[in-house]
Amino acid sequence: MIHRTLASIFGFILASIFVPFFGILALSDTALAQTGGPTQSPPGAAVYFIGLKDGDTLPTKSTIHFGLRGMGVAPAGSDRANSGHHHLMVDVPTPALDHEIPNDFQHLHFGAGQTETELTLTPGEHTLQLVFADKNHVPHTPPLVSDRIKVKVVDQAAAPPQAAAAPQPAAGARHPSPKDAKVYFIYPTDGAYITPNPVIRFGLLNMGIAPAGFDKPNTGHHHLLVDAELPPLDQPIPNDFNHLHFGAGQTEAKITLPPGPHKLRLLFADSAHVPHDPPVYSDVINVTVTESGRPPPRPRVRPRRHHHHHYSWHDYY
Repeated sequence: MIHRTLASIFGFILASIFVPFFGILALSDTALAQTGGPTQSPPGAAVYFIGLKDGDTLPTKSTIHFGLRGMGVAPAGSDRANSGHHHLMVDVPTPALDHEIPNDFQHLHFGAGQTETELTLTPGEHTLQLVFADKNHVPHTPPLVSDRIKVKVVDQAAAPPQAAAAPQPAAGARHPSPKDAKVYFIYPTDGAYITPNPVIRFGLLNMGIAPAGFDKPNTGHHHLLVDAELPPLDQPIPNDFNHLHFGAGQTEAKITLPPGPHKLRLLFADSAHVPHDPPVYSDVINVTVTESGRPPPRPRVRPRRHHHHHYSWHDYY
């Protein structure tokens, strides 16, 4: 009886010591899993698949579109803040998030800044996952990793409804845009002070980037309106100093602005520079250009001098 009691007490003591200890280790592993390399990612940034979800069926050759929120796409080696490039994991687990992503047939790198790829897969089940990484192919902290999705690949299969080729619009008609598509400024923000040569960074949700002349569904390219109202939305956007075109598929651009206040707006458009239906454009933001990119110094206010009145008996008579 005494031995059983001692064994119970001893077992309780061991459990009290080691269970919390291993719990701490488990929490540490979870925390480590959320730590990437030295490059920081902004709050709210995310990477995801456009038009592709878990359980979809794909043909053996299909176009995979990459989505990105809250950051910009830049080629490998480009050291710009809040930017990176896409990597596609095929039939492999999530790679180590604090090391350079391997480069092989199952870890596909898109270091030129691509936002889509034509992927060929054998018939059967496959897993796909996106990992965003910095100029050195190392994931950010916190890491930007999509959900791992399972797809079924069959010969001559129809693409999933979201990614299926949309019917081409009739002559003179505009290309449709998804109802939840959005374009916005990553930098600058409304009310910001900027330098005369700022790098303007464009954000896009639920559509893909394609260069001018490439007519693919749910894609287009950016246009920046500078001190200009929205142009006619059923015609090609003008091309001048107030309507800047980025037909190579850029997601950022260095522009030149004279000192003073300016109004900026983004307008997304199709392969022929015609806005989609419904149009995808940002809110207007107001910026002020100064040489330093900072608010001008406030004028110094000189303290007022107080004059003391010396009274005499003359003031009362």
